[in-house]
Amino acid sequence: MASLLNRLAVRSLPSLVAASQHSISSTTSAASFILPTSARALTSTISSSTTTSMFSSTAVQQQEHEGNNVAHAMEMLSKADAVCFDVDSTVIDEEGIDVLADTLGKGPEVAAWTAKAMDGNIKFEDALAARLDIIKPSRNDIASCLEKHPLRLSPGVDKLVDALHKRGTHVYLVSGGFRLMIEPVAERLGVSIDNIYANTILFNDDGDYTGFDSNEPTSADQGKPKALRTIKEKFGYETMVMVGDGATDAQAKPPADTFIGFGGVVTRQAVLEKACWFVRDFEHMINIVEKK
Repeated sequence: MASLLNRLAVRSLPSLVAASQHSISSTTSAASFILPTSARALTSTISSSTTTSMFSSTAVQQQEHEGNNVAHAMEMLSKADAVCFDVDSTVIDEEGIDVLADTLGKGPEVAAWTAKAMDGNIKFEDALAARLDIIKPSRNDIASCLEKHPLRLSPGVDKLVDALHKRGTHVYLVSGGFRLMIEPVAERLGVSIDNIYANTILFNDDGDYTGFDSNEPTSADQGKPKALRTIKEKFGYETMVMVGDGATDAQAKPPADTFIGFGGVVTRQAVLEKACWFVRDFEHMINIVEKK
């Protein structure tokens, strides 16, 4: 009987609320319409029992829709014929140059420069030169690093790249990192090494470090928009998306039609503020790609 009354009370709530609205709108009386005690108690019980799940759902929805122009970013991703990914702290869940520095005992000093570069507090070319000057990696140093510490993929990025490939979308890796370290990552993702735009470390005949190729577009500030412009003009893509975690990635729009910031590894405030869409999980992007 109690259960039946509760159901009847729930069913009557819409009518009671409608009655209250009609009463308020059709009378000039200052008296307020008051729900019966049993109905008010029931609504309170329903509210308290669902509050936690409602807030949890709202929080998830808010995270899925962070950004300055989320709908546009989703639309661009849904029809993109090219998607360009940053590598460090995006495709992989660490910074490749920091991993290399750690293996050579220069970790903290190099990491400080990396943070400055990714937050946009210093020109990228200055940070790159400073870090390489600290570690001076030989060809053998890099090979040994990758053997001891294969770079880890960020969760879900392999599934996202696979979904893009199945849809016929071309994938590029555009990074301020080093080609030698990125090539094994590209191989694991099925991305052609011809689709890598990254920095080239120079060695002498003995394999010792001598510098880096300053002609690579990604070796300097504003290098990623330059790389994307080259890609877009060379292949005639209509819709291009840039995905990354750093300030240099945000610079790539334009020529990218939209910039999707990635915060699954680290959230940078400058990127969160500039991103058309900011995601913390690649699953949200996978959903858009697979729906198309």
